[in-house]
Amino acid sequence: MPWKPPTPIEIYQLLPKTNCGKCGEANCMAFAIRLASLDAKLEDCPPLIEEEKYKGSYEKLQSLLLPPVREVVIKSPKKVVKIGGKYVLFRHEMRYHNPTAIAVDVDDNMDRDTIIKRVKMIEGFEYEYVGQKLKLDAIAIRSVSNDPKKFAQTVALVAENSSLPLVLCSTNPAVIEAALNVLNPPHHRPLIYAATKDNWREMAEVAKRFDVPLAIASPGDLDLLVSLAKTLSEDMGLKDLALDPGCIVGPGGFAYTIKAFSWLRFKATYDLWKHAGFPLIGTPISVWAQMSGDPKDVMLWEAVLATILITRYADLLIMHSLDGWVLLPQVMWRFQLYTDPRKPVAVPAGLREIGKPNEMSPVIVTTNYALTYSLVSSDAEKAKLNAWLLVIDTEGLAVDVSVAGRKFTGDKVAEIIKSAELEKKVKHRILIIPGKAARVSGDIEDATKWRVMVGPMDSSELGKWLEKNWSSEKIKELMGGS
Repeated sequence: MPWKPPTPIEIYQLLPKTNCGKCGEANCMAFAIRLASLDAKLEDCPPLIEEEKYKGSYEKLQSLLLPPVREVVIKSPKKVVKIGGKYVLFRHEMRYHNPTAIAVDVDDNMDRDTIIKRVKMIEGFEYEYVGQKLKLDAIAIRSVSNDPKKFAQTVALVAENSSLPLVLCSTNPAVIEAALNVLNPPHHRPLIYAATKDNWREMAEVAKRFDVPLAIASPGDLDLLVSLAKTLSEDMGLKDLALDPGCIVGPGGFAYTIKAFSWLRFKATYDLWKHAGFPLIGTPISVWAQMSGDPKDVMLWEAVLATILITRYADLLIMHSLDGWVLLPQVMWRFQLYTDPRKPVAVPAGLREIGKPNEMSPVIVTTNYALTYSLVSSDAEKAKLNAWLLVIDTEGLAVDVSVAGRKFTGDKVAEIIKSAELEKKVKHRILIIPGKAARVSGDIEDATKWRVMVGPMDSSELGKWLEKNWSSEKIKELMGGS
């Protein structure tokens, strides 16, 4: 049977039932409902964590809410990446947790300048999409030389120049150990890649000694992969494991790859088979070893394979290409796939700058629905405006819907003006609201004590509208009447 979340009643029976409100909810039943939908964490209930008499209940709740795919944490001193932690096979059953982490490689045969340049490119990769900044998550360091000293030096160089978590790639336990001695866990907690049928015992000992997660690789042999997972988890006592079933191209290769990832995730979430219940690692980088010819063709297949693997349950990808046309489809598709299908896509509320606004620039108000925000900011930039964009929290609803649903209100506008300290940034006290929000203009004026101008119905008309309606004379007229 597939994994099913516990009911709110099952959870409520194990909660303190004191209705203390420390979790932020009015009562324990409300908190139980949030836990059942995985919108809250047990740690949000202080009495459950802090009081000894609730220890048994806490452990039972932990068991009830434990995902069938284990969550594994890799980290650097400045960033934490969680892989796995999945509950369901299909997105419509419940939203996916922990988006697929994307790591790009460097290797220890690269010279110092090349490594630093590549690390900076990985670290600096960023693309803004519907108000979200899409980035890469980790750096995979490959041992090509098989020299422990050289690999350790490369790892130290990368760690000095990057804030991202690391994946240490070698099948030689001595090479991995040398690198871990440099990183000095637990400040760094890299994933070590990989244990195989030939080195599993030695790699397990290294993973246990340094308390770091271990990947298991068995390309093309699922029986061996699961057998190694069973041995390492049950006999060696390792809990933080990840599985790499292999990425194979060529005749029959893609079919195997898709089936292998799908089978492992199905067995974990539907059959609750614990030996398959670990994060899955995809290695699109492997196409560079399996293919030859025009590098652009290889890059294309790497991009295709990466997209397939994000769709088919990979929790971590290791890639080689840094070209935008390879990586952009991955970060954008990952964003789409891991949004909550039960909720509108929203951007954070707050104040944004368009162009180079000053103290007399217009203040344009919009909602935090991602598409609305994207259109308004894009249209404003196209019109080459210098303006302030005030984004209010309408719970991800568009203008007309949020007005009708009382999510676009004067109180919310006043709240964001205060939190953004807008009064320190502009001398005037004038807001421009969307034409579709005209009927709440009075409410906004009453709550904010600012004058309100009703702007165009469509943001594409903002440029022309401001040319006609925003001038020093108009500002003086409005402020004089305030």
